[in-house]
Amino acid sequence: MRDLCGLLLLCAIAALDCPIARAADPMAPEVMAAVRDSGVPLRSFGFYARPVESAQRSEAGQGVRPLASLNAEQTFWLASTAKVVTSLAALDLLGPNHLWPLHAHATGSVVNGQLRGDLVIVGNRHPITANELRLWFRQMRAEGLERINGQLVLEGVMLLPEGSAGDESAATATPPEPTSAELHSDVEARSYNEGSMVLSIEPGPGEHARIALTPKPYDVVIVNDVLMGGPCDVWARWANPSDNFGSKPHLWVRGRWDASCPKEYVAYVRPLPGMARASNVMLPAVGVASAPLSVSSVGRVVAALWTETGGTLRGRVVETGNRPEPWTVSNGRLPWRSQFSIPLSQVVREINKTSDNEAARSLLLSLSSDGMPPGPARQDAKNRIHEWLRGQGLVDGDIRVDVGSGQSREERGRPRAMVQLLCNAWRTKSAQVFVDSLPIAGVDGTLVNRMREGLAKGQAFLKTGTLSDTRALAGYVRGRSGAIYAVTAIVNHPDAARARPALDAFIAWVVKHG
Repeated sequence: MRDLCGLLLLCAIAALDCPIARAADPMAPEVMAAVRDSGVPLRSFGFYARPVESAQRSEAGQGVRPLASLNAEQTFWLASTAKVVTSLAALDLLGPNHLWPLHAHATGSVVNGQLRGDLVIVGNRHPITANELRLWFRQMRAEGLERINGQLVLEGVMLLPEGSAGDESAATATPPEPTSAELHSDVEARSYNEGSMVLSIEPGPGEHARIALTPKPYDVVIVNDVLMGGPCDVWARWANPSDNFGSKPHLWVRGRWDASCPKEYVAYVRPLPGMARASNVMLPAVGVASAPLSVSSVGRVVAALWTETGGTLRGRVVETGNRPEPWTVSNGRLPWRSQFSIPLSQVVREINKTSDNEAARSLLLSLSSDGMPPGPARQDAKNRIHEWLRGQGLVDGDIRVDVGSGQSREERGRPRAMVQLLCNAWRTKSAQVFVDSLPIAGVDGTLVNRMREGLAKGQAFLKTGTLSDTRALAGYVRGRSGAIYAVTAIVNHPDAARARPALDAFIAWVVKHG
């Protein structure tokens, strides 16, 4: 990583254009072999890799020669690699030190550490993680608040647990895809997964992994097609009539799981319309770091965090859409207040390491003008990003952003354009922040259980993308020569999951020959 940092600093100093690359040599035989083995048509793949260093420009002055290129001008669904665009736009337009302040105030006086009233925490457009809230609670204790005799009120707070993931966990599981109406309904980000069930996977003693759906729906058959031994890659979907599973609803869970993979909460599963669910099944208990939070579990998590940091709460935690107004105590003093700020650099890291959908959607909204309601704010933010993309030297149609997270089918891009954007980003002041936010192959984030063997481990810094018919990678790879390459690898096909080894083979080839 030190070599990567050094190269990054050198590139940040260079004020060079990012030229359109010349034609690449034919795709490497070993990559083509992996593509054929997947059974997915060649036209469904998009590959592009090119060096970012100025020293690697062609002597003829015709731009940088790509290391590899296949269907580079074809438009693909980006899935969560769209978060690369959202992150880079925010870092450039707002700056890595931009802060999201969260505010808390008391509705009564604080005397000798005791609050005679409620504590109101007011959220904003960015979620706060459980660990961040823990730090804030410790700050409040240092500011003199020890006991809340009233209630702890959460006003618009979007809470995420440590290790939470949006559409991809460490196992890169496929989430349910939202409908167009859901994506454009202007609901608050935290409520997006309300009502969903949580799918968990863990190693099993036999040939199949153990799977569980919580809370379990009535009269539903879960088809366990997750075999032990493999890359810890799992996806789930409701069976179609053509699958011939019978009249009852069937949830088909497929993939492979390894004995070395821990238990993971890998996906949200939306119930079918009218589906009844068991009411006596509890969500995972507080303290399970990888368990997603439902709205019903937020209160007990917050209460537990307040107690853990040494505070006392007499009332309960309440979530409300009606903001209680602070009032002035009898002696005329302003009510007790506290503020906690989250820097953009930390926000981007959370988004890309865990592929956090809610945070990415909120980050896009933060690019809109202040005071706009969600619908107009999203359109305003989209317009600003598309104008920024034009400023990056891209043309209309190269990359399109809709909700910022990759969940929308409108979020599409060309591999060449994605690499051009990454090339531009490499030479900005925010480059190191962005690189630090990307999962590292075989090391952390959504790549922790991927590419753990072979040349790519520790040498590829890549945002992942996963939908039922999409697998994608975008970021940077360090070749064995020490050269850094911007890369994009995408496949769009109903059997995209079978093509993941081909994408990994492409990354390994870039490391070997770069």
